This record gives sequence, C-alpha cells and structure tokens, in this order.
Amino acid sequence: MGDPTAEPGGTWQVPLRRTPQQARSRARLARVLQAAERVLVREGVQALTTTRIAAEAKVSVGSLYQYLPDRDAIIDALAAGYFARLEAAMDDLVDSASAERWDDPVGVLIDAYAAIYRTEHGFRALWFGSSLTEQTRAADRAHKRRMADGIRRVLLALGLAHDDAALARACHAAVLAADALAQEAFRRDPEGDPDLLDEAKLMLRGYLTGIAARYR
Repeated sequence: MGDPTAEPGGTWQVPLRRTPQQARSRARLARVLQAAERVLVREGVQALTTTRIAAEAKVSVGSLYQYLPDRDAIIDALAAGYFARLEAAMDDLVDSASAERWDDPVGVLIDAYAAIYRTEHGFRALWFGSSLTEQTRAADRAHKRRMADGIRRVLLALGLAHDDAALARACHAAVLAADALAQEAFRRDPEGDPDLLDEAKLMLRGYLTGIAARYR
C-alpha cells in the first residue's frame, strides 16, 4: 500500500484520530494498516476489530487506539489507501494519453483498472463486504468524481472533446457505469468475468463515440 499517511497530489487523506508525526510512528501505522489488509482479505470485514488488528500487527491495543479507535476508522483508512492507488493510476494514464495516441481509449482504461482489481484483494473484500461506513461512502462519491475528472483529462489529451460542463457530466456517468459493471464482473470471477468486461467495453465505446460526436 505504500505510506498510508502520504497525500499524493493532495487528493486524499487517511482519516485518523491523530496524525503520526515521527517516522517511527508513521512506520508503525503503515504496519498496522498492512496487518488490517491481511486480516480483511483472509477473514473478512467483520474481523477488523482493534484487538484482532493489534494482535496481527504485534502492537498494543492502546497504541492502535491512538490512530484507529474502532472498525469504522480502520475501514475508512483502508478505503482511503485504495482510493489513492486508483487515483494515482488515473494520473499515470492521463500522462500516457498526453504522450501517446490510443486507438482504443476505453480498452486501455478498462484493462488498466481490471488489472488493479485483480491484484487489490483487499479492495475487493472491502467493497463486496457490504460494511462500508457513511464516511467511506461519502469519500467514495468524491473519489468517483475525481476519477471522472481523470477521464475528462484523458479525452482532452486525446483531442476527443472540448472542456465544458456537458463533458464533465458525461465522464461522471461513464465512471458510474464502468464501476458498476466492473464490480459485477469481479463478483462473478476473481479474475473478472471476461465476457462482462467485453460488454462493458462495447457499451462504453458507443458512449464515447457519442460524446466525441458532440464536439465535431
């Protein structure tokens, strides 16, 4: 997961009861979150108790409580890390779109995110566990808007659209649709149901064609 207290691009922040200031404290928090992810993947969301995580991370419950006082705080912190990874990947794709010409933008984007879904077992366990907190649900809505902005930047970099409010709305709609289809594909198959992912590409290519046609 990397450093869970970092803020790449200023787009996210792990919600903590207290922010660790010293390098040793940050390292301990990183170890705690890595332990929480292991428990999440192996045992599910319901196992994310402070006692269980402290035992897995080999820290005292009191030490853990300074930063993550309960299951909700642990879920929120893990989710923030996953959002950061997805948004960093989107930034990389925007840079690639600016430097390259993609014949199939939809295929590139869906394949890139399917690859992340395959390796981020904790992300799947969290999203499919139906135990998201209200704070994490709100953070997810904001995350999807940032991802939509990434799609907007990709389309602008590829010269497929002009920047306006209609483009922002269309990109947001595309992200919501793609997210729902990706989740279902990975519920069906840990590797992502290839037929459903292909249908998602087909649908979104048609939508992208319609978006691009507005600006011709």
